[in-house]
Amino acid sequence: MPSTPAVLVESSNAVPHQPSSSTANGALPIGQSGDLDGQALANGVQEVIEQSSTDHDSNGHSDTQAYAQQVQAKYQAERDKRMRPEFDSQFVKLHTSEKYKHFTDDPWLPEDGSVRGIRLRENESPHFKFVVKGAGLGGLLYAARLVEQGYNPEDFAFIDYAGGFGGTWYWNRYPGLMCDIASEVYLPLLEETGYMPKHKYSYGQEIREHAERIAERYGFGNRGILRATVGAISWNDDSSLWEISVSQEQGPRQGADANKVLAQVTGDYVISMSGILNYPKLPVLQGLDDFQGHQFHTSRWDYTYTGGSQEQPDMINLKDKSVGIVGTGATAIQTFPQIAKWAKQVYLFQRTPSSVDIRDQRPIDPIEFKRASSKPGWQRERMDNLAAFMMNDPNKPDVNVVDDGWSRNPSYRALIGGPNNIDPTEPETIAEYVKSLHADDFARQERIRSRVDDIVKDSDTAQRLKAWYPGWCKRPCFHDDYLPAFNQPNVQLVDTEGRGIDRMRRNGAVVAGKEYPVDVLIWGTGYVVSSGSPSDKGSMTVRGRHGKLMSQKWEDGVATLHGVVTRDFPNFFFPFTQCGVTGNNTHNYQATSDHTAYLIAEAERQHPGKKVLIEPTHEAEEAWAMRVVGNAAAFAGVEGCTPGYINAEGKADKIREAPLEVQMKAARASPWGQGILDYQRITTEWRESGSFEGVDVTVL
Repeated sequence: MPSTPAVLVESSNAVPHQPSSSTANGALPIGQSGDLDGQALANGVQEVIEQSSTDHDSNGHSDTQAYAQQVQAKYQAERDKRMRPEFDSQFVKLHTSEKYKHFTDDPWLPEDGSVRGIRLRENESPHFKFVVKGAGLGGLLYAARLVEQGYNPEDFAFIDYAGGFGGTWYWNRYPGLMCDIASEVYLPLLEETGYMPKHKYSYGQEIREHAERIAERYGFGNRGILRATVGAISWNDDSSLWEISVSQEQGPRQGADANKVLAQVTGDYVISMSGILNYPKLPVLQGLDDFQGHQFHTSRWDYTYTGGSQEQPDMINLKDKSVGIVGTGATAIQTFPQIAKWAKQVYLFQRTPSSVDIRDQRPIDPIEFKRASSKPGWQRERMDNLAAFMMNDPNKPDVNVVDDGWSRNPSYRALIGGPNNIDPTEPETIAEYVKSLHADDFARQERIRSRVDDIVKDSDTAQRLKAWYPGWCKRPCFHDDYLPAFNQPNVQLVDTEGRGIDRMRRNGAVVAGKEYPVDVLIWGTGYVVSSGSPSDKGSMTVRGRHGKLMSQKWEDGVATLHGVVTRDFPNFFFPFTQCGVTGNNTHNYQATSDHTAYLIAEAERQHPGKKVLIEPTHEAEEAWAMRVVGNAAAFAGVEGCTPGYINAEGKADKIREAPLEVQMKAARASPWGQGILDYQRITTEWRESGSFEGVDVTVL
């Protein structure tokens, strides 16, 4: 058992910053049972200490109950100091801000602005069988599953603001960029394309190239309507088609100065794949416009300023520069060590420290990969294996095949659900479940905090880099070079004690009255993560039958069948609502794309040559919503988390103070509480029954 951290003694120098926020927003009404004000955390900590040692005197906490209460108090204090009344409105949404929208310009376009694919013409209305909003890995996977069902690649159009395929991997090209999920289960369609990743955790360039590989393999290379945004998607009751209002930039200019072609595209089916990391944000800061140095967001890395490229990130232009990096989340922990190699001075501004475990990056062994990939269905099997260990499934396989920080993190089920014995009518079962989460989590978090002490030489810096919250409250991080970089003489951690930067001035950032002069400010402040409807996630308006707004339907109470389709919006499909989720986004997409492709293809097979409209019955989607509500207590552990995107900067906790009707609406928005493997079982059995139970198929 690690020794008791000295930081538990509060002082001015104590530690002071998708399958998403829908998890937190969807918590069942549970009163205090998931809150850190209650006893679940302390009881869980006490239990794990007692189980791990019989001689507590040697470990510095002979009174386990007192130590457990100390940890609980520390977690609560660190959370409270970060709570702000603005919640998620403390950030600027760059894509909707005229003032700061230039931060989202595409730095990867050729000088003439040309991109391959479909070029729209003013006032024309091209028709496609499938309109996919989003050209990232998820959109490609959905389309690939439909092609495997027999559809022609020419039936598809992918609408995306990017200039190519890849989604977030198109935009993000910052130095050090990797996926944090093992490439063997994160890169989709490895079995189908026959591709072997180069590393255990693929670098960004390889992932973007794999997206292009999938597009070519399935015939989508020229099917993109790129550099385009969707304003509205509306159902035409007369033509039984979806009408999509599209604005496509053409030519070398971007943003407000761009030449924009407005057109209306029609489609038989819409697949809304907007993703979860598309809309970068900045904090609302006093004096932001006063800063005269250079600045950019990590999602649009400026190699012209820093020097280097994604392929060769030698940032030689920073050798005489003072660099400020704002944020210590999953992006910053990857790019910060790279910048520290080149810059004269680096200031890393921290609101909340990340919990950073070992990544153990290494090349993939071709012999081992060949052995592992020799069996048909191998990638699906490995995805399921990782999910089983991540959610601590009692029936998990004997062998942990991925065997990394994710698969050895069973408390993450607090965020993704999993098999449990919760009875929502018995509060004590919820409290016992949350206690088990903390018991599983505490030893891991203690080890990670001790890892900081082992690596970071300056004790004050080490204390400030420790994460004092449950491991599921922020995206777990894994990196081999992040902590060692703090031992470099040109690096300084600027701990803002949970407040963030106070204000900007002409030459730098101010924290606690001290100005830190920087030549360039790099914003690693993340993305807007919407917990709303697919229309909200896509920053667009969606109207179904008789002009019904999708956002209003979600406001009234989320209702879907299996989380992929909703009544009054026929032939409109989406992921991430009332479905199974896991920490591996590709697995989430795989489960829902399998289901969606079957729904469409089977409905058309049953009515060959006919146009069909697919939507659930009202009774079926209400029944599914009630099943979701009945399992929502699986996410009780999220209540009381430190502010972040998972809980809308703490706003989600306010739900427990709301009327019961509001709480029940929130519970309807939860993922499937029994986890993704159970979700796959349910949807697979539904498909195998062949009954189409709960689905209205209208034949025209």
